[in-house]
Amino acid sequence: MKHLLLPLAILIVCAGFTSCVSKKKFTEATNAINALQRDSLRFENDLSALRKSLRESGQQNESLKKELNDIASAKSLKEQELTNAQKLLTSTKEQLSHTTLTIEEQQKRLEALQKLIDQQRSVVENLRRTINNALGQYKAEDLDVFVKDGKVYVSLQENLLFKSGSAVVGKNGQEALGKIAQVLNTDPKIQIVVEGHTDSIPIRKTFEDNWALSTARAVSIVRILTKDYQVDPARVVASGHSYFDPRDTNATPEGRALNRRTEIILSPNLDELYRLME
Repeated sequence: MKHLLLPLAILIVCAGFTSCVSKKKFTEATNAINALQRDSLRFENDLSALRKSLRESGQQNESLKKELNDIASAKSLKEQELTNAQKLLTSTKEQLSHTTLTIEEQQKRLEALQKLIDQQRSVVENLRRTINNALGQYKAEDLDVFVKDGKVYVSLQENLLFKSGSAVVGKNGQEALGKIAQVLNTDPKIQIVVEGHTDSIPIRKTFEDNWALSTARAVSIVRILTKDYQVDPARVVASGHSYFDPRDTNATPEGRALNRRTEIILSPNLDELYRLME
C-alpha cells in the first residue's frame, strides 16, 4: 500500500496548485503518476508470481527431498536385503557342505556294512557247504542242511537220532554228531542252539508231555557235543519246542515224520556287523 500513497499525495498537492501550474505540466504529472501506478501494479503482480514460484519451488524441493529420502531408504533396505541374502547364502553353503559330508559318511558306512554283510553271507555259505560235505554219507531223508535268516540249520530226523518216544541218541546219531562237532571245533566263534521238536501225538510213557520229550532230546545232543566231542559248553544252548513249530502238517504220517526232528542251528559271529549297525 505504501507505493500507492505517494502518487496519491502528489495528486492532491498538484490539485491544490492547479491554478498555479500550467495545464501541460499537469498532464505530464498525471501521465507520470499513471505510469508509476502501472509499474506498481506490475511489480505487485511480479512479486505475487515470484512468491507463487517460490512456494512451488519449495514444494518441489520438499517433494524432491522426500523422493531422495525414499531412494536412500530403499537403497538402505536393498543393501540390508542384500546383506541378509548373503548371510543366508553363506549359511546354506555351510549346511550343504555339512549335508554333503554327512551323506559321504553315510555312504562309506553303508558300503562298509554291505561289504561286511557279503562277508557274513560268504562265511555262512562256506559253513553250510562244509557241514553238508561232512554229512555227505547220510541220506536226504535222514537230515537236511540249509540256510535260514543268516544261520545254518542242520535238521536231523528222529529216525537218525532216536527211537520213538526216547531221548537216548543211537549209534548212527552219535557218529553224525561227531562229524558236526569236528566242523564246530574248527571255529570257536560259532554259536550253537539245539532245538528239539515233536509231532502233535501226545506222549503216553516215559515223559510227561511233548515239551519234556523235545527238551530232553535237545539236552541229550548237547551233552554228546560237549562231553564226548569237547565242544565248548559256553557256546551251546538247548531248548524244546514241543509240536508248536512244525515244518509240515501234523494231519498226515509223512508230515508228522518231518516234524519229529532236532535242529542244530549255527550262527557265525556277527559282533562286527552289529557294531556297524549301531
